[in-house]
Amino acid sequence: MSTIEDTSITLQEPVSKQPANMQELISSLNTVMGDKGLGEDFETVRRVKQLMRGYVSKSQDWEKYAFYQDGARYTRNLVDDGNGKYNLLILVWGENQASPIHDHAGSHCMMKLLAGQLDEDLFAWPTNNSCKSNLQMKRSAGLNTNSVAYMHDKIGLHRIANPSSKEKAVSLHLYSPPYDICKVFDEATGTAVASSCAAQRLARPEHPVCSTASSTSLSEMPLSPAITSK
Repeated sequence: MSTIEDTSITLQEPVSKQPANMQELISSLNTVMGDKGLGEDFETVRRVKQLMRGYVSKSQDWEKYAFYQDGARYTRNLVDDGNGKYNLLILVWGENQASPIHDHAGSHCMMKLLAGQLDEDLFAWPTNNSCKSNLQMKRSAGLNTNSVAYMHDKIGLHRIANPSSKEKAVSLHLYSPPYDICKVFDEATGTAVASSCAAQRLARPEHPVCSTASSTSLSEMPLSPAITSK
């Protein structure tokens, strides 16, 4: 029987039906997950992967969500809050910017690259909290446009980076269940701190795709250390 741990990071299985646009993708995701989200049902996870992979990126579908906040490593823009069991976000990555090494608070993470390139570094969990040591990298993979990657805490920790010095990257992320707090890890010591990773539904000004957004855009500085407990 297949398990979450057996799942390949980059997905290659054939797709039976391709959503024609973002709205069809969202509708299909709601149908497949119903009122339960992803949970531990591997068959549902597989079907959601297929839907994400089957959608072919079209900038007219997502450019209205792709706002970039000047000075941010990347911004998190809410596309759909799903059925309460998942949410769908678009992240815009600045040139030569990366996330910290982080977990996913027990949630499933599905990521599809909509534009540009991203690199994913997969790390093993620290083995002994009482003994500080370097995090061990398990593998590194490059993602191109329309590639899909899957991540879960049972697989490990990861870091996502935009290797380009000239172009931003845009990615679509599904999290089930949604979460606002995760942990970020120091690569040299393996120590972790709580971090806010929430996206808020805010008013959007009119800006071209991946332009600098004002403070009222649907974006925020992600994975910053949490100041107050939630």
